[in-house]
Amino acid sequence: MPHFPRALSLAPALLTMSLVLSACSGGTPAAPVTEASPAPVAETPPAPPAITPPTPAPGPARLTVSADGHRLEYTDGRPFLYWGDTAWELFHRPNREDARTYLQTRARQGFTVVQAAALAEESGLTVPNAQGDLPLVGKDPTRPAVTPGNDPGDPEQYDYWDHVDYIVDQAASLGLTVALLPSWGIWVNNEPRLGDEPIFTPDSARSYGRFLGERYRDKPILWVLGGDRYPNTEEVRAIWRAMAQGIEQGVGGGDRALITYHTRGAKSSSQYFHDEPWLDFNMWHTGHCRGEQEATKLLADYKRTPAKPVINAEPMYEGHPVCHHVPNGYGDEVDVRNIAYWSVFAGAAGHAYGHRKVYGFDVYDGDKAWQKALDTAAVRQLGYFRTLLESRPMKDRGPDDTLVAGSFVGDRPVVAMRGPDYAWLYLPDGGPVTVRLGRTGGARVRASWFDPRTGTRAEIGTFANAGERTFTASSAGRGNDWVLLLEATP
Repeated sequence: MPHFPRALSLAPALLTMSLVLSACSGGTPAAPVTEASPAPVAETPPAPPAITPPTPAPGPARLTVSADGHRLEYTDGRPFLYWGDTAWELFHRPNREDARTYLQTRARQGFTVVQAAALAEESGLTVPNAQGDLPLVGKDPTRPAVTPGNDPGDPEQYDYWDHVDYIVDQAASLGLTVALLPSWGIWVNNEPRLGDEPIFTPDSARSYGRFLGERYRDKPILWVLGGDRYPNTEEVRAIWRAMAQGIEQGVGGGDRALITYHTRGAKSSSQYFHDEPWLDFNMWHTGHCRGEQEATKLLADYKRTPAKPVINAEPMYEGHPVCHHVPNGYGDEVDVRNIAYWSVFAGAAGHAYGHRKVYGFDVYDGDKAWQKALDTAAVRQLGYFRTLLESRPMKDRGPDDTLVAGSFVGDRPVVAMRGPDYAWLYLPDGGPVTVRLGRTGGARVRASWFDPRTGTRAEIGTFANAGERTFTASSAGRGNDWVLLLEATP
């Protein structure tokens, strides 16, 4: 994805910052030093950042895995940030106009990926799509329901797969990559308690995968097997492997298809397929509970060998009942921010967002509720996060669990990532953090606070880049998260 430099918004500080300087390791702590706070200034929250829709990749450039194994990039070396939105029913529920509205909105908001299933979960084999078509003849994956022609004005020509083509092409025209699930797991796995209705064998999975690979071999596609299922038996794993083989055959080789696997909650594809050659990058599924220790788990995936990129593709959705239990309340913008920062600062090659009213396109809520849910504070705040991430090169940065003692551990940890001459620390509940300086190069370090809620930045000061120093944000508690920015300076 092209690099879109957008300056971080700077604002007068409304922060009370206390800074405590400790001596170098092993020394006697120095007396507390309190920085004078600036006078309060009335401030208007900044407008969301103007995000230029990505430019489609020119010529033959395709997505691949970086040489260090931790990132996605184009074959010509341009970085790609997986910034996904969840739209599982995109091919099944919306008509052409609604699909276009959705895609244009998400491109404008700065997303780079949309996640959608070809064989949808919600009656995807029995309830026709918005155009009145089903994907398969007789639920047979070796018989995709295709017809000659593709004129949308002629129902005899415009079939289910023509509609998928249209959405994939519309996404590509907006610079969006489709993370395409060939089938939701309900049609592959065999767990009656989840309502599974398996239709695949290894042979039919290979045939169906080859059909998809041939059809979309030249499109901006990331392939996502799975669909909310644990591949717990060898019989099921054999089907998914065969589907991956079919996709690779269809696109013209394993080097032309980036494939991953989407599990159920609280697990990663790495726990099932990490060492298999067809699995190019890993996917985490946080689930929809709090306290899932995403930072600890994502960091473990980041450190696996061989190194493979990892994405948290299903964190807690905004508007989703916490732990699937309404009395627990609903996922909110704080959950979205917390999990996004924990995941990316733990080394994820991007992140995905989801909203309960959007991903089903009125499966659960009628009257176009999904359109009303497209623009939320959480979406705008993810835009601020993307702006921060792209303010520095993605190459040569990664998680650092040595900057803060006890980081990356527990339900609400402080997490940090570092590049050659800077470090960023995420404090999910604000308050104080004691940092071990001297890891970013340079004799001095310039510190500032980044507000994840507004995208604003406030300078703290410049300090000797050695020893330990405690920085205290102006607020603390849930919803008072802050990012401490440290930049080396001569």
